[in-house]
Amino acid sequence: MNSDKILELLMYAVPSLITGGVAYYLFDNYFKDQQNTRRWLLQKENQKHSLPLRLQAYERLALFLERINPAKLLIRVAPLSDNKVDYQNLLIHHIEQEYEHNITQQVYITSELWTMLLTAKNTIIQNIRKTTLDESVTTAEQLREKILSNLLDGQSASTVALSYLKNEVAEVLG
Repeated sequence: MNSDKILELLMYAVPSLITGGVAYYLFDNYFKDQQNTRRWLLQKENQKHSLPLRLQAYERLALFLERINPAKLLIRVAPLSDNKVDYQNLLIHHIEQEYEHNITQQVYITSELWTMLLTAKNTIIQNIRKTTLDESVTTAEQLREKILSNLLDGQSASTVALSYLKNEVAEVLG
């Protein structure tokens, strides 16, 4: 009789345990799905707010690259004296000032693009310094002309970086 009671108890308990296990499994999956859905909706909402900020950052960095482009920089920044070293320092100061004005934009872009921007900035500064060391250049106006003539030989570093920036914007916009 004792084994009959145990068997009867098992006949009631096993289906209850199976039903409880299935219910737990289904509820667990349902709540995980709901959590993933909420996370996805939150991410989508954040993306809706962050995309305009990212696009604004890309616009500002495109303007930065245009402003440090030597061809445009030399037109915008005229020499204050005839001293080529003073003019070199003035040009570098303008580039550094533009950079510092836009440094916070790195938060919104990829590290690869930021590295490209830094490389472009440093390359332009190095080219200005290298041209200033040229013995044939003695005045600020000659420095200006020499930098412009060097640009005719190839693409400016800012143009290359701007092309990279445009490709990244295209990827972001999909």
